[in-house]
Amino acid sequence: MNALQPKVETAMQRRNFVRLTCGGMIAAATASPLALTGCAPRMPAEAIEAWRGPASEHANADLRRWLLSYAILAPHSHNLQSWLVDLSTPEEIVLSCDLKRLLPQTDPWSRQIMMSHGTFLELFDLAAKERGLRADFTLFPEGVFGPRQLDSRPVARVRLTPDSAVQKDPLFAQLLLRRTNRNVYELSRPVPAAAWQAMAEAAKPHARLGQVGLEQPESLVAHRKIAAEAWRIELTTPRAIMESFDVLRVGAQEIAQHRDGLSLLDAKVVLLNQMGLFDRSKAPAPDDFATTSQIKEFGQKIESTPGFLWMVTDGNDRATQVNAGRAYARVQLAATGQGLVMQPLSQALQEYPEQQKPYEEIHVQVGATRPGQTVQMWARVGYAPAVSPAPRRRLQDFIRA
Repeated sequence: MNALQPKVETAMQRRNFVRLTCGGMIAAATASPLALTGCAPRMPAEAIEAWRGPASEHANADLRRWLLSYAILAPHSHNLQSWLVDLSTPEEIVLSCDLKRLLPQTDPWSRQIMMSHGTFLELFDLAAKERGLRADFTLFPEGVFGPRQLDSRPVARVRLTPDSAVQKDPLFAQLLLRRTNRNVYELSRPVPAAAWQAMAEAAKPHARLGQVGLEQPESLVAHRKIAAEAWRIELTTPRAIMESFDVLRVGAQEIAQHRDGLSLLDAKVVLLNQMGLFDRSKAPAPDDFATTSQIKEFGQKIESTPGFLWMVTDGNDRATQVNAGRAYARVQLAATGQGLVMQPLSQALQEYPEQQKPYEEIHVQVGATRPGQTVQMWARVGYAPAVSPAPRRRLQDFIRA
């Protein structure tokens, strides 16, 4: 026997142990394609400095940078922040998509990416109103992308004009407070009717909002079942879960370096990563503890959920996707204003083959069965303890010369 073989086998066993014991925590970091808040210890301060609000010099120099300081706080799939902004023309911005920051496995048609550009535009508009500016939007000024692929043409051109008739929007007050919360919710606290109404009003005119709560237990069970199955599929589809692993940032140093993606701060995993014992090179097997434990944990979170909401549009063209993102941003801000938290459940809405059955089931469940009708967003809603904001890159990282 080779004298080195016992050492090699021991190293392999150690790595397998790491994969099995820590996988649940790692999978937890990939539970949603929109921003992650991270665990103790604290998120590095420089990674979340954007949540303190814009620097004072932005308000006194180029006001557009002040507005953009709020826009970059928008929710984005996998927290990729794939926004590029051209400021070369005074009094306007041109928004494009960073084609290096896409999700070809779980979002193959880039529907969620387009929604994430809509959330950016909505927050930009709210900030503009706060400063007495009218924001005139022209979507796809150089032509609309095809239904399956994006390109380098701009998503939107926004022209800013001072206008004394512009009214401030009360949702602006929630911009720095908005969070995506993936924790266990308080099942004993139903979502009030007034809160559902506030969220439904916020979605207009870009989408119709529906909801189910504790008053409809059978429907609630159906939603939970679809969500759990869609999450199991994503965890057990290697190329899908690896897309999340590719943007997984482990430890304060990686998080501060990248300021994007999915953050993991669990002290044990960070230590193992520093020792070179945390393998992110391949997906865990379906029967690994990494997979089964996270399926169980996600099931507990779903079972704790007192309400689900969804947003439906009558079409699914690119402009509709962008505007659905605008609607979602407003809905989440309205929920924040009501003291509620939300977590998008995007797995069942993703257009890759393995998710076809949950995709069809959620559309039937919410009554979106007519040709063209599309469930653009599905989320759990409730009450939960506060969490940290997700990392954001520096403002200058989004601005093209």
